[in-house]
Amino acid sequence: MIYGYARVSTDGQDLAVQRGQLEAAGCARIFSDTFTGTTTDRPQLKRLMKALAPGDLVITPAADRLARDPTDLLVLAREMQQAGAAMRSLAEPYIDTAGGFAEVVLAILGVTAKLERRRMLDRTAHGHVAAKARGVRYGRKPKLTPHQQQEALQRKAAGEPVRVIARSYNVSHSTISRL
Repeated sequence: MIYGYARVSTDGQDLAVQRGQLEAAGCARIFSDTFTGTTTDRPQLKRLMKALAPGDLVITPAADRLARDPTDLLVLAREMQQAGAAMRSLAEPYIDTAGGFAEVVLAILGVTAKLERRRMLDRTAHGHVAAKARGVRYGRKPKLTPHQQQEALQRKAAGEPVRVIARSYNVSHSTISRL
């Protein structure tokens, strides 16, 4: 049996491209997860591993779809080998876990995937810093305008009950309390 495994990190990403690649590669059954690659605690990956039998082949669009950590990638490859199955990556066609150099190749690819993940996190962090420097604000928009906040603070200082103030602005009392 030829299995496929696809993974994206967020709900906003689409599995369609990976599924298309796996179908074109001849996968009879495709497992897919929407989880970070930094954990192997993924429901569909677990189902795939339980389904493996001798002679099966697992195809993935790229090694980093299986794992971002070299240790996790090697553990998964060993578990596949122990089940009698092999693994192949479409992006790295030289990966063949049935061969003698499979662990060396997987270790190198795992380190590469980990470095790429680190670079991705750095790029994201730099993007956040640059956005904040441009004045981009993260989080929810304030329920009250600055003018309304000042009015509410003055009313609160004058001794008006927080719940009354909140009701007049149609917000919760905790919104006023946090001012």
